[in-house]
Amino acid sequence: MTPAVGRSVSRKDGMAKTTGTARYVDDLSFPGMLYGRTIRSTIPRGRVRSVELDFDREGFTIVDYRDIPGPRCNFVALIEDDQPFLVAEEINHYAEPILLLAHADRERLMAAEVRVEYDAEEPVLDPERSPTTFKTIRINKGDVEAAMSTADRVIEGTYRTGHQEHVYIETNGVIAVPEAGGMTIHGSMQCPYYVHKAIKALLQLSDERVRVVQTETGGGFGGKEEYPNILAGHAALLARKAGRPVKMVYDRVEDMIATTKRHPSIIRHRTGVMNDGHLVAMEIDVLMDGGAYVTLSPVVLSRGCIHAAGPYRCDNTRIQGRVVMTNTPPNGAFRGFGAPQTQFATEVHMDRIAEALGMDPAHLRELNALRPGDTSATGQVMGEDCSALESLKAGVERSDYHRKRAEYAGSNRGIGLSLFFHGSGFTGSGEIYLSSKATLEATETGARIRVASVEMGQGTRTMHAQIVADALGIPYEAVEIVQPDTHQVPDSGPTVASRTCMVVGRILQRCAEEMRERIGDMTPGEYVREHGALSITKQFQKPEEISWDDTEYTGDAYAAYGWGCDVAEVELDPVTYEVKPLRMTIVHEIGKAIHPSMVVGQIEGGTAQGVGWALNENVVMKDGGMANPTLTNYTIPTTLDTPRMDVIVLENPSGYGPFGAKGVGEMPIDGPAPALINAIRHIGLDVRSIPAIPEAVMEVACASR
Repeated sequence: MTPAVGRSVSRKDGMAKTTGTARYVDDLSFPGMLYGRTIRSTIPRGRVRSVELDFDREGFTIVDYRDIPGPRCNFVALIEDDQPFLVAEEINHYAEPILLLAHADRERLMAAEVRVEYDAEEPVLDPERSPTTFKTIRINKGDVEAAMSTADRVIEGTYRTGHQEHVYIETNGVIAVPEAGGMTIHGSMQCPYYVHKAIKALLQLSDERVRVVQTETGGGFGGKEEYPNILAGHAALLARKAGRPVKMVYDRVEDMIATTKRHPSIIRHRTGVMNDGHLVAMEIDVLMDGGAYVTLSPVVLSRGCIHAAGPYRCDNTRIQGRVVMTNTPPNGAFRGFGAPQTQFATEVHMDRIAEALGMDPAHLRELNALRPGDTSATGQVMGEDCSALESLKAGVERSDYHRKRAEYAGSNRGIGLSLFFHGSGFTGSGEIYLSSKATLEATETGARIRVASVEMGQGTRTMHAQIVADALGIPYEAVEIVQPDTHQVPDSGPTVASRTCMVVGRILQRCAEEMRERIGDMTPGEYVREHGALSITKQFQKPEEISWDDTEYTGDAYAAYGWGCDVAEVELDPVTYEVKPLRMTIVHEIGKAIHPSMVVGQIEGGTAQGVGWALNENVVMKDGGMANPTLTNYTIPTTLDTPRMDVIVLENPSGYGPFGAKGVGEMPIDGPAPALINAIRHIGLDVRSIPAIPEAVMEVACASR
């Protein structure tokens, strides 16, 4: 039998999506269904003075905060209980939900006029002036001040990154269906058990009274991690009051003004370096804008700080991070979870260090890159799968970096690179806290997977089936996957943080290995026919050698890291100051490519997203809200804007993932932005903020004259 792992087998979801039979939430309908709508605040901070309903209320269901079972239920259950489902009085951000409407006629629903009067207050819109801190993190290694005093040079710099909109193809949408004494949610989401927890808390229901079913999901990138909790809560409140199913699907404008985005950041570096290029001390200050409520800001800051020193060895490191409150819509999960922001700053700073020393940027990275046996900023010892140098070498050689750097010098073309890494799975004790489970059943035709990990286009169903097929010794085609449904699958944790393959896939591999041992020489079908049903459930087990201190932020932050190097080539238009990316050479070391073509697709997609964040995607904030919430004026890269990509996949297996695999979903967005900005630096422009839209590049060019 030909192994499935390592081959680009047919996707489990391919035929349904190709033929159009896959059913997304807006394809679904239930008898008696109503459509729901959210009335939102139009100021960033203040209090609601009055709400006037200027329409015929016949046939309408109307919900406000008083329809929530109790004042202690009016919060979105996540990390902190600070975000209300509906405003009672106090408004903390633009587009905050105040009122919910539902009607059977969508046109009448959208035509209904609601007037809200406010007592406006002065908003906090600048994170540097915020009086409220959500989370603070400190990481210390060695003696930074003593080491800094021995440095030949101390180089400082401040780097800024902006918001980024997820722009998943399918907008947020759910349907709430009231059941006898309970509630069922069907929706586009990444984390069914997050929604389950939120609805239980909102409606004061027991576990079995709440059911959450993930419908086919058209992209997420983190934007459907925590936000569906809110939308599901709104639909559930309407459905509960109406006694009928309620569908709520955002249009693109509402999705862009109301949902979470990537956290903007301001990151300051102070680095002590010797004239030969060796780093002796790093001091890094990370400030992130969390928006009005905590959401997932603590874990975004955590990953950002842990990655802030980059893939470099330095005996003396101090990282201080904080995420603060502003009166803007809350920011949340987005592919990379804080690591793209901090590694952008580090990699742009490394090029400035190289420039100050008169040294080649690739050589500076080669001198300082982590090797097996070195320790990270948290003191984690790098294992044999540490591949920083291998990734750097492959990127430099494949791109012909040195020849092109000499050839482009003095022209309007530039070449730049970035070296980066990304931890797979939840940080530190996160996986212990999740205690994820997976179930594998023997069937008459093969095996059936039951996990809460969702398919949102990245290939979860296919990859999990490949792992089970090879571990169990059955054909890939004989493995089926149950759609995530909290009444049908165990809690496998959220589909985030590059954990779906390495963590959940490894649990499934263990399930399959035990099943193979139990059935012996029989096939699963033969076993079922002779002995009856066989179901094996296993839970995440922390490797004994992994140790992490959540208080001191020391130890093994992640069981395994992926490693990467991006080399970007750009051309600057001297008249318009538009930066055109010409070519990206992309090296990723991911342990093992379970499905090679899907791996390349993930890398190409994440790289395109990184190009957009670096050069195109400018979220314009005005009076606390997004002023350009359409795809005509929030410009993501098209095929004409996306450079040629040359992807190289390296494999240095990790002992913690299935068949040696690490995570791949997030890492592709870590490297493109700094590589592109460093290519602009090669042209002679000192850009330190993104997005580097033409106006920003022109401003830098004018300032340098």
